[in-house]
Amino acid sequence: MVIISVDYGDKRTGIAICDKLEMLASPVCVITEWNQEVLAKKIVEIANEKKAEQIVVGLPKNMDGSMGFRSEACQALGTLIQSLTEIPVVYWDERLTTVSAHRILSENNVRGKKRKNVVDAVAADIILQDYIDSRKNR
Repeated sequence: MVIISVDYGDKRTGIAICDKLEMLASPVCVITEWNQEVLAKKIVEIANEKKAEQIVVGLPKNMDGSMGFRSEACQALGTLIQSLTEIPVVYWDERLTTVSAHRILSENNVRGKKRKNVVDAVAADIILQDYIDSRKNR
C-alpha cells in the first residue's frame, strides 16, 4: 500500500512516501505553509498525485506518553485532512524524530540552510519508516 507521512510544523511540514510493498520510506518534499487549511489541501493534493492509500500524521507525544498542545495541533490537521479526502488518516508517535533527523543529516555532513530545508522531510521519512516497520511486525 502506498502511504504518505506528515511531519507537521508551524513553518515547515515534511512529507514522505513509501513504495507499494511498504519496504522503504523516502522523503518527498517540505511544504512551507502557515495556514492549516491551505496546508491540508496541499497534503491532499500530494496524496492524490502519489495515489496514496493512507496518510500517517506524526503525533508528537511528551516523553511520558501524554499529549501536549502540539499533539492537539497535529490532530486538528489530521481532522482537516480527513474532511478533504476519503483516504484514511492515522496518527503515529513521532517522539524524537526531529532529533534523529538532525543526527542523520549531521552524519551525512548536511549543514546550514540545506539542512533547514530538508530536516522536516527526513523526520517524515523516519515517522513513515517506523510506521511501516511496525506493520510488518504485527
